[in-house]
Amino acid sequence: MNLGKPVSVVETDRLLLRPFTPADFPAVYAYQSRADVTRYLLWDARTDDQVREALDKKIAATTIVSEGDFLALAAELKETGAVIGDFTLELFSREHATGELGYIIHPDHHGRGYATEGGRAMLSIAFEELGLHRVIGRLEPRNAASARVLEKLGMRREAHFVENEYLRGEWQSEAVYAMLDREWRAGAS
Repeated sequence: MNLGKPVSVVETDRLLLRPFTPADFPAVYAYQSRADVTRYLLWDARTDDQVREALDKKIAATTIVSEGDFLALAAELKETGAVIGDFTLELFSREHATGELGYIIHPDHHGRGYATEGGRAMLSIAFEELGLHRVIGRLEPRNAASARVLEKLGMRREAHFVENEYLRGEWQSEAVYAMLDREWRAGAS
């Protein structure tokens, strides 16, 4: 694995994936404070102070060195400069060279392929730059739009854990998708 190298800016057709700055607070608050955005996440809609704390962590998350470290990149529209979401890549296991992909796109920008476009860039970082063997994506199975994103990225559904987490007063399930480095290479050729 090639860990410890900071990622600066990744350019896709329509997005700049870049490190977060304090100036991104209004954009991050605009989606992290919404209950419809956090409905299937492990955390509830956030307050002003909680978003500031989360943003501070994102600002610091530019390098992956150890298990639990994550890379957080703001998704900025090249056309307007607006931050519409974020992408994360966490080192899940150093020993097993496994990472986890995460993403949030503001609902005003859903349905335009931004999650797939940015997710593809993050998988490229995971496999081509960091040298990971496996990347997973986890979601609540009722989040059909997120499942479609992972499927468009070429990830396969590997597991469905039924009612394995008690969140927001209900039992929720979890689906796990995954891709191996050789599957990434085969799809990239």
